[in-house]
This record gives sequence, C-alpha cells and structure tokens, in this order.
Amino acid sequence: MPKVKKVLAPTDFSELSKAGIRYALELARDTSAEVIVYHAIDVGEEWKEIRAEITPYHDMIEDNQRLLDKFLSEHFADCIDLVEVRQLVEFGVSHKNIVDTAQRESVDLIVMSTHGRTGLDHIILGSVTEKVVARAHCPVLVVPRPERRVSVPDAA
Repeated sequence: MPKVKKVLAPTDFSELSKAGIRYALELARDTSAEVIVYHAIDVGEEWKEIRAEITPYHDMIEDNQRLLDKFLSEHFADCIDLVEVRQLVEFGVSHKNIVDTAQRESVDLIVMSTHGRTGLDHIILGSVTEKVVARAHCPVLVVPRPERRVSVPDAA
C-alpha cells in the first residue's frame, strides 16, 4: 500500500464533518502526512468562474476562512498542532471542487464524512460523498456518522 503523504479533508462546518476531519488528523499524525482542510462555498453550477478579488466575493472568502479557522481551533485544539495543516476555501460546486482540488494538490487520500441517507432523502438530496467517490482519482475513505458505527463484540 502506498504511503499517505497528503490528505484532503472537506468540511461544511457541520457536526457530521467533524468525524471526517478528526479521522484525517489522527491518520496524518500517525503517518506524518499533511492535511488540507477544505471548504467549498457552494454557488451552484451556473457560476463558472467567480473573480474572488471583487470585493463582495473577496469578503465571502475571507469570512469563510475565518469560520474555518475558528471551526478547527474550537473542535480540534487537542491535535491540530501535532499535524501539518493547510486550510483552503474556494467558490464552486462542492463535489466537483473536492475532486478537482484532490487532483490539483496530488493528494493520496480524501477523508470525508457521510450522512448515510437512504430512500427519498438520498434521492432528493443526493450525496456529495457518493459523487466524490465516483469521480476521485485517489482512494476516498468514508467515515460514517457516529451513531451508524457498529461495534463488533470481542471473540472470547
């Protein structure tokens, strides 16, 4: 198995995304990998190229960078200093940006959480994670929401 040197950990600042980021940070600590914590400001398909230097858009990028920094310092203060972490915020469509960023940054692994929606919720809402898994050039490690994890009893 190839050595993991760079991990992409997308977040939408949700409670659920914390599980994926925590996993990525702990994996990186154990393997001395770099983690890129990534947030896409989802502007939909119709916005092809937003010029981030235009003031309102520049302000949105800066506001989201501050939110990302605060999110990480509030929830991962125990381990953030033990790993090389880079933060990245961009405009775009979440699943496309995640895949493109992984390719552009030559990451070895994408680590992200999933809601695990099924049925009508899945049909209506879709799954960013599912779209990333289908399109990514590298392996994607999917971390289920904590209440979906099943513990296996020890064999006695």
